[in-house]
Amino acid sequence: MLDNQEQYINSLKKIKEVEENVQKEIDNYRKEISEKISQLDPDLKNAIASAKTEGEKLVESSIERSRKKATTETEKIIEEAKTKAGNISSQIMPQNTKEIIDILLKGVE
Repeated sequence: MLDNQEQYINSLKKIKEVEENVQKEIDNYRKEISEKISQLDPDLKNAIASAKTEGEKLVESSIERSRKKATTETEKIIEEAKTKAGNISSQIMPQNTKEIIDILLKGVE
């Protein structure tokens, strides 16, 4: 019976030993992961800041391209309007000239 008790006690000691070893491994792994997270934190902050800066640059360049495109289109519309206005003036002028001459000639009679 004493032999059985000793075996039981030895088994409990081995179980306890294994539990302690496993707990040490878990603690070491937690510590290792915590250190890796601490190391990644600054890198993530830098990546976020870099992405934000890049995004702001993209927005600014997009706005500038849109502004240039709008300016070009506006200038084109203005030039077309000037051309059309000139064409309309030249079409009206001969008609007006004839009317003016008719009016002047009627005044002479």
